[in-house]
Amino acid sequence: MRRLGPTETGGRFGDRAAKSTADDDPSGRCSRLVGADEEGTLERLRAVRKNLIDPVIATHRGRIVKTTGDGLLAEFASVVDAVRSAIEMQGAMIESNSDLAQDKRIEFRIGINLGDVVVEDDGDLMGDGVNVAARLEGIAEPGGICLSSAAYHQVRGKIDMAAQDLGEQNLKNLAEPVRVYALSPRIAAAAAPYPVTPRLSIVVLPFVNLGGRSEEDYFVDSVTESLTTDLSRIPGAFVIARNTAFTFRNKPADARVIGRELGVRYVMEGSVQGSGDRIRVNAQLIDTGTGAHLWAERFDKPRADIFDMQDEITTRLARTVGIELVAAEGRRAERERPNNMDAVDLAMRGWAILNQPLSLRRDRAACDLFDAALRLDARNVEALVGLAFYHGNELRTFASTNRDEQLRIAGMAISEALRLAPSNALAHFVHANLLHVSGATEPALRELEFAIAMDPNLAWAHADAGFLKVLLGRAEEAEADLTNAIRLSPRDPGLDRWYALLGIADLFLGRLDSAMDRLRKSVGMNPNVAMPYFFLATSLALNGRTAEAREARNAGLRLDPNFTIARFRNERRSENPTFLNQRERIYEGLSLAGVPEDKLS
Repeated sequence: MRRLGPTETGGRFGDRAAKSTADDDPSGRCSRLVGADEEGTLERLRAVRKNLIDPVIATHRGRIVKTTGDGLLAEFASVVDAVRSAIEMQGAMIESNSDLAQDKRIEFRIGINLGDVVVEDDGDLMGDGVNVAARLEGIAEPGGICLSSAAYHQVRGKIDMAAQDLGEQNLKNLAEPVRVYALSPRIAAAAAPYPVTPRLSIVVLPFVNLGGRSEEDYFVDSVTESLTTDLSRIPGAFVIARNTAFTFRNKPADARVIGRELGVRYVMEGSVQGSGDRIRVNAQLIDTGTGAHLWAERFDKPRADIFDMQDEITTRLARTVGIELVAAEGRRAERERPNNMDAVDLAMRGWAILNQPLSLRRDRAACDLFDAALRLDARNVEALVGLAFYHGNELRTFASTNRDEQLRIAGMAISEALRLAPSNALAHFVHANLLHVSGATEPALRELEFAIAMDPNLAWAHADAGFLKVLLGRAEEAEADLTNAIRLSPRDPGLDRWYALLGIADLFLGRLDSAMDRLRKSVGMNPNVAMPYFFLATSLALNGRTAEAREARNAGLRLDPNFTIARFRNERRSENPTFLNQRERIYEGLSLAGVPEDKLS
C-alpha cells in the first residue's frame, strides 16, 4: 500500500429517504423505502448510480473506491472537483425528485473532507481522511452537503456557493472536534447551473526538452513537478495535479482549449535547452480566456550543479508567478466587476498593491481594500493577513502615529487569520512581524523559523530572520539569511528593503563603506520609503561626509516629517546588551546628520 499526500480528497455519498434518522448500519439506510417496495427502490438506486452518480463523478475526475450498501466512497483529484460534483449531483436529484411524493423521494447526504489516506493493495482507501468524510455524511441533512474546514478553505472563493458555518462538531469515534460547513439543498440546486472557474487556477504543462537528449528528461520533468508543488503553496491557488498535466505531454497546446477542458484561467508552459556546459530555461504565463501572454522569463545557467539550479529556478518562477497571478486577477476584477467586487476580489487587489515595492502612501489604498473585503466576509484569511501586514509595515518603518491602535488592529486580524488557517506560512510570517514590533524579538525569530519550516521558499521570512538576528546582537549572522532571501527571489518587490537591512547590519558592525553602498542601492531601487534615507544619512555622517548626509536626511524628512531621534529611541525592539551598545552608533550618526532630536527641535 502507499500513503498519499493531503491533496487527495475523499467524498462519501450516502442516499437516504427524506426525514429518515441516522443509522450507522449502511444496509439500513433505505430500510423504509425498501420495506415498502424493495424491488422498485433497488431498481431506482441502480438507475441513479448508472445515469447520474457515476457520470458526474467521472466528469469531475473522481474515482469510485467502493460501495457500501446504499452508500459509496469516492476519491477526487482536488476538493474543487469533489464539491462541484456534489453540487451538480444534488441539483440533479432535486430536479429528479420534483414529481415524486415526499415519502417516495431518494435524497443523498454527502460529506467531503481533505486529508491523508492510505491506499490498500486492492485500491480501497483507509485512514482519518476517509473517517471524517464518512462522519460528515452522517450529519448532513437529506439533500445536503457537509464540508470539513480543511475542505471548505480550499474551495472558498473558487466556487460560487454559500455555506453555513455549523461550528465545531464532535463526530463519532473521532478524538478531536471538526469544524463543519454545510451547503443546503436549496443552495446546492441554485449553484448547480453556474460553474465558476477558480480565480487563481493554473496548470503547469510539461516543459519541453528542446535539446532532445533523453538523459535530460528527468531534469525537465522535475522542473514541471517542482513548479506544480511550489505554486500549490500560494494561498487560494487551484493547481491542476501533475498526473493530469502530464497527459498533455507532446501534444499541441492551445491555452484556450486547455483552459476550457481543465477549468483553469492560466496556463504556464516552458522549455529547457542544454548546450555544452549551460542550460537555458524559458517559461511563460498565458491567460486561457484570451490566449494573451502575461509574463515571460528566461534563465541561462551553468550546468555545474543541476539540482541546485533546478531548486533556484523553480523557486524564483513560483514566487514571480504567484505575484503575477494575483495582479492579473486584480485587473480582471476591475475590468469585469468594477461595481460588484466580492471579498476575494478586493483582497487580491489589496495584495496586488502590497506585492509592489513598499510605499506607505500607496499601501494605505491596500488597507482600504482589505477593510472593504472584511466588511463583506469577516473570515477572509487573505484580507486578514493583508490588513495585519499593512499595519505591521507602518509600525516597523517608524511611520505610525497611533502605535497602540495599529498594533491592536493588526493583532486581532492576525489572530483570527491563524485561527482560521493555522497552516498559512504567510500568516505566521506576519505574526512574527507583530511580535517583533512589540519587542518580543526571540519569539518573533522562532515564529519566522516556524514559517520557514512550513514554506522553505518564503523569502520574506528568511530576510526578516536576518534582521532579527541584528536585534539579538548577532549582526554577523544576518548576511547569510538576507543573501539567501535575495537568492530565492532576486526580483522581489521587497528587494530594496533587503538591501537596506544588509546596510543596517553593516552599520551595527561598523562596516561603513559597505553600509553606504547597500543603503544607496536600497534608495535607488525604491525612493519612496523614509527609513533607508535616515540610515544612509547615518552611515555618511559617521564617515565624515556631512553634506551628503544632510541631503539623505532631507529626503527622509520629506517622506516622514514626523521622524525624530527621540521617536526612534522609543522603538526599542530588543533588550540585548550587544544590540543596545551597537545602536548608540546609530543615534550618533543620526545626530551628526542633523536629524531632529524631538518635535521641538
